[in-house]
Amino acid sequence: MAHTSSSLRSPRPSRAVLLAGAAAVLGLTAGCDGGDTAGTSGGTPPDTAASATARPASSAAPTGTAAQSGSGAPGTTGAGSATAAASSRAAAGTRCHTSELRASVGREDAGAGQENFPLVLTNASGRTCTVRGFPGAAFVDGSGKQLGPDPRRSAGTPTTVTLKPGGSAWAGLTFANPEVSGARTATPAALLLTPPDERDPLTVTWTAGEVPVSGNASSVRLTVLQPGTGT
Repeated sequence: MAHTSSSLRSPRPSRAVLLAGAAAVLGLTAGCDGGDTAGTSGGTPPDTAASATARPASSAAPTGTAAQSGSGAPGTTGAGSATAAASSRAAAGTRCHTSELRASVGREDAGAGQENFPLVLTNASGRTCTVRGFPGAAFVDGSGKQLGPDPRRSAGTPTTVTLKPGGSAWAGLTFANPEVSGARTATPAALLLTPPDERDPLTVTWTAGEVPVSGNASSVRLTVLQPGTGT
């Protein structure tokens, strides 16, 4: 009886076998937890990293978005900026340059103790160009030294003057007659006339006698350019 009972009882696993099985289960569980932790801590899944590397940087933003146009508004602002830039270039391209102009001093128009001269710029080139605003002017002696201060600008609203080949624009040069004002005078050898927005002057021989260079009422004034020759 005792022999039969012993043969039917299942053998009890040893402690070593139980510990080995538990270790295997723990190892599998730890491997699964490690993969999830990598994903939540900033790790990139392999397929996502591959697609980000292959995608060109420019494709990160959809076509027609602000990122593509480089502006705060989708597409439209970029087009407006391009139009403004083109207009600016066109305006700069039509400006008369010093090398395209000829300068002269028109006939004096004296009156009421004032000396008035039209300073004339004529388009000597073969293209149509524009001038706008005040020219620069300075009296100089024979050595090129400036006589007196720069002329002051009279009140006036600048307008764009279009000069076809041979066309002219003029600005008025005005000062008080030195015999009336009592200002100290000098006799210039030339007048330097610089077109608006240009650096190089045109030289005109001065033949109208003395001009005020210092003292009371010695100011010389210039007006804005306007169409014609002033005569």
